[in-house]
Amino acid sequence: MKIIVLGAGQVGTSVANALASEANDITVVDLNADVLHDLQDKLDINTVQGHAAHPEVLYQAGAEDADMILAVTNSDETNMVACQVAYTLFHTPTKVARVRSQGYLDSPRIFARGSLPIDVLISPDQLVTQYILRLIEHPGALQVLDFAGGRVRLVAVKAYYDGPLVGSKLGALYEHMPNIEVRVAAIYRQGQGIQPKGDTLIEVDDEVFFIAAPKDIRAMMSELRKQEKPFKRLIFAGAGNIGQRLASALEKDYRVKLIEQDKERARQTSEKLKNTIVLHGDTADENLLLEENIENTDVFCAVTNDDEANILSAMLAKRLGARKVMALINRGAYVDLVQSSPIDIAISPEHATIGSLLTHVRRGDVAVVHSLRRGAAEAIEAVAHGDERSSKVVGRTVEEIKLPKGASIGAIVRGEEVLIAHRDTMVKSEDHVILFLIDKRKISDVEKLFEVGITFL
Repeated sequence: MKIIVLGAGQVGTSVANALASEANDITVVDLNADVLHDLQDKLDINTVQGHAAHPEVLYQAGAEDADMILAVTNSDETNMVACQVAYTLFHTPTKVARVRSQGYLDSPRIFARGSLPIDVLISPDQLVTQYILRLIEHPGALQVLDFAGGRVRLVAVKAYYDGPLVGSKLGALYEHMPNIEVRVAAIYRQGQGIQPKGDTLIEVDDEVFFIAAPKDIRAMMSELRKQEKPFKRLIFAGAGNIGQRLASALEKDYRVKLIEQDKERARQTSEKLKNTIVLHGDTADENLLLEENIENTDVFCAVTNDDEANILSAMLAKRLGARKVMALINRGAYVDLVQSSPIDIAISPEHATIGSLLTHVRRGDVAVVHSLRRGAAEAIEAVAHGDERSSKVVGRTVEEIKLPKGASIGAIVRGEEVLIAHRDTMVKSEDHVILFLIDKRKISDVEKLFEVGITFL
């Protein structure tokens, strides 16, 4: 596939890196020649220096015969205009744009049919908000990711000494929970991925990824660690788009406080929100946090636009007694640094955005992609088409499907029905198949499995 990536920032660079390793023809456009030079030294890609929305620059990048344009520059306006130019002059089939400004997102007519020709609109703030909401919904989870419109979820949780299944073989899970349908998709031990089997022992500090319907998640988590009490008291640091979205979504069911350093923004936010206490102050002010009973707070989540402020305020909140702390971190290097810090969960907008972008790049009919483990692993929702003659998966049981090493099928969604995958579960046409890949480099093999042969056509 020939793809033009507009913008060589964190997201653009990460997407180019992910796609270049999968036999795609990638061209990256950016104004910064030094950044492009560094990229070309590391990756087998083409680069063009210039303004991403300029017709001549897009022509040089090969827009005439490109399959897709991914507009992910730091400017919403550049991304939107680039899609318009690609549509009008080059008839580019698929145009994806990242848009951050809430003002644009609150005006859906801008992106309606017949208006701006953007096929896929991606909002990092919206993706991050949904990500955090799911973490608050499931106390103790490290990640909670949706498939099939939320009917199936992939959950990551760390195993602790007090979990009934810890120290036991994975096969014992079905003895512990005979009426609960769950599939363990992968186990990470000391950073290394393990494909789970019935005789695999669950050890302390294992990071366990499992797939289940929402109603069964809590029961499975209680097998791996002592069940945490639901969250009640929440403090968010930063009243930007994400902070306001979170407070608005949660203020009916939780006790929510929002800290904002900008006085005018704090005033405006307090007028928008009904049940949230909005405080004007420094998110890393120890006295302020103590006055607001940080020691009795269930979740402190720092979501300002400043990585350093988020990290420092989350670490301070943890030291002062907050039960769980999260920090929004844009820089990839910082995410790695805080892994062994007091911060419980580092949230990367880059990872959430990349998953959404990859969904529209994957060959075959792929409905959802989640990038995991810093891009090394991947979870996908692929749709099976065809019949037994034209498809390598339709009409076959899970055991009969020739999956690449390190790949596993966790669940099958058939209409409204969720089937946790067993060896004798058969795949039917139009099933949504949830797969986990310990090694993302095997994605092309999975894509080929779901391609429909010419006999179907």
